[in-house]
Amino acid sequence: MGTPAPAAQIAQDEILTGEAVALDVQPVGFFMRALGTLIDVIASIALVILFIIVFAWIGGNGVDLLSIGTIVTISTMVLITIVIPTAIETATRGRSLGKLAVGSRIVRADGGAIGFRHAFIRALVGVLEIWFTMGAIAGVVGAFTPRAQRLGDLLAGTYAERTRAPKLPWPAGGIPPALTEWARTADVARLPDRVARRAGQFVRSADKLLPHARARAATTIAAEVRPFVSPVPEVDPETFLRAVVAVRRDREYAALELQSQRVSGLLVGVSDTPRDFPQR
Repeated sequence: MGTPAPAAQIAQDEILTGEAVALDVQPVGFFMRALGTLIDVIASIALVILFIIVFAWIGGNGVDLLSIGTIVTISTMVLITIVIPTAIETATRGRSLGKLAVGSRIVRADGGAIGFRHAFIRALVGVLEIWFTMGAIAGVVGAFTPRAQRLGDLLAGTYAERTRAPKLPWPAGGIPPALTEWARTADVARLPDRVARRAGQFVRSADKLLPHARARAATTIAAEVRPFVSPVPEVDPETFLRAVVAVRRDREYAALELQSQRVSGLLVGVSDTPRDFPQR
């Protein structure tokens, strides 16, 4: 009997798909969720005011409001708090005015799009935790759940996912021509990730810095990088940093490509291996 494989560790901000693949996700934080909910509540209140204005205009035209006032009030509250939110989230797959403003959407616990059932449960529970308690229950529950989920999310099996991804930085340039030969034998493997990140951030933002600030930053970061690079070329600090960042990036990319090829080769080898089946 072989040793059983260790169980996969799923991080807090990961979801496990049906194919057992862990996907990295970015839940919306508590304050952004609160802001989106506040925008939705303000929009709903504005809609209620519009209904009141229309209702008052109908009453001014001689319609007896006493006989239909209670029915209209209850119908309006149900429409504003349950029917409209459910319809909007179902039609837009988890979006609303507030969620569009903060760059989020409601998704299932497995990352899929929500349906009518999820939207209805969220809206129904929202009457209690948002409207009847002025958001107190939603705030308390959201502050103590890992993904800032309110009570309606916990019951419906949903959470708010970030959809507005930050803009990716421009990639670092290639190896400076003067250091092409040096790059073939340079040793940058000992460079710590923390120092490498600082060097990469400088290379990507160097063109936006003032000349004196750019030179000072290059000198400071190059002094941190030099003890971990061998040999150290005789060039200015900025050229040295650009070369180190480019070499490290190219070698990491090559290592990932090699790993991908090895995995593909193993899969092909397994599929081509003949299997002995029992004879009947």
